[in-house]
Amino acid sequence: MWKKIKPYVIFIALALAAGGLSAWVTRENMDIYGEINKPPLSPPGFLFPVVWGILYVLMGIGAAIVYSRREKTPVSANTSLRLFGFQLAVNFFWSIIFFNMRAYLFAFIWLLLLWFLILAMILSFRTTSKAAALLQLPYLLWVTFAGYLTIMVYFLNRI
Repeated sequence: MWKKIKPYVIFIALALAAGGLSAWVTRENMDIYGEINKPPLSPPGFLFPVVWGILYVLMGIGAAIVYSRREKTPVSANTSLRLFGFQLAVNFFWSIIFFNMRAYLFAFIWLLLLWFLILAMILSFRTTSKAAALLQLPYLLWVTFAGYLTIMVYFLNRI
């Protein structure tokens, strides 16, 4: 039983740890969200950790599914898991760029990189597991929405 559950625990924990560490590193600058000019449709600040928590769990489940099927498609699974790790690292740094550096335009460009990495990960996951790929669609949609928010924050807060 543990052998089947272990990858899920590890990959979910890894994704949540990346998100948690990013939040911890930016914790003293999160208050800028309440201070900056925000575009229409901006969600309240309390919603972000809830949504991101769900997305990190979905990321971890998808990666665990791919990992669990690596014997059937080893090359595809390895590529998928590398993409998972790379996009997670890029995701980690976005908050630092946006909140700590307040480099909104660079944060938007960084988010475009993340968006393409997520899309590549979804396409790669699909070669191993359609379910793993589908679990990443909310993540891609949220990052698309985050792109709108980020570029609008840039335009609304230029000095």
